[in-house]
Amino acid sequence: MPNETEPLPSRLEAGQPAPDFTLPAVNPDGDETTVTLSSLTADGRKVLLYFYPAAMTPGCTTEACDFRDNMARLGSLGYTVLGVSKDPLAKLQRFRERDHLSFPLLSDPDLTVHKSYAAYGEKKLYGKMHVGVIRSTFAIDADGTITLARYNVRAKGHVDSLLKKLG
Repeated sequence: MPNETEPLPSRLEAGQPAPDFTLPAVNPDGDETTVTLSSLTADGRKVLLYFYPAAMTPGCTTEACDFRDNMARLGSLGYTVLGVSKDPLAKLQRFRERDHLSFPLLSDPDLTVHKSYAAYGEKKLYGKMHVGVIRSTFAIDADGTITLARYNVRAKGHVDSLLKKLG
């Protein structure tokens, strides 16, 4: 549990620079690697970075499969999709295999990157306040600027709403 006196990060908005990071990842082919945001954007790639609470849970599976099923449409808009959770690589491997996920899954066990994107903090769950992972998505341009920041997204139908906004 985080220190209660630790201030929660403020939410990011379109126009702000995306915080850079390097995280261990599982690629669609099962290889383990590291992913650095600035390396992707330096290659001229736009990134859709999404944070989800836990691999292999119903909502997170729905969301991951939604991204998987829309990879062609997202790719045609020039986006590379990256999913981030606090799960260890071994669990991400099982998630990738079970659901045939076709994009890298990044592991952020100490929540450093979650916090830098304000994707960890207070949220309402069943009417009570909790501190945890906030389901969030960020569209990042090839120059490293956030073009879209969405917090507290719904797992179902999220990618469609993103495509409407980005396309």
